[in-house]
Amino acid sequence: MTRFDETPTSGAPDLGPLEAVELVAEGAQLLDVRELDEWQAGHAERALHVPLGALANALDQLSIDKPVVCVCRSGGRSAQAADALVRVGYDAWNLAGGMQAWAAAGLAFVDAEGAPGTVI
Repeated sequence: MTRFDETPTSGAPDLGPLEAVELVAEGAQLLDVRELDEWQAGHAERALHVPLGALANALDQLSIDKPVVCVCRSGGRSAQAADALVRVGYDAWNLAGGMQAWAAAGLAFVDAEGAPGTVI
């Protein structure tokens, strides 16, 4: 069985935040694999939240027919998620630099109440 928390090995491709926004606009799923407190502090509005440790049991929340852009704080956990998804048949990408890169690119994100978010 594939583990969703192991070191990346399959080489899911990286993309930057502007490429991620474009891919999501074209129908890709945006998957945030950070912990709940990180998600509540700030996340992209269209993202689905599934912490990395819960991903193996939450695949039914993702469509295998659409690309998946994985994001975390800095890109490490999302690389693990993207690699694991690729290993089980998804077209998955890692957002290099994570939410830190997203924020640095000036892209909007919100906290749990819908106010402007922060990256923790």
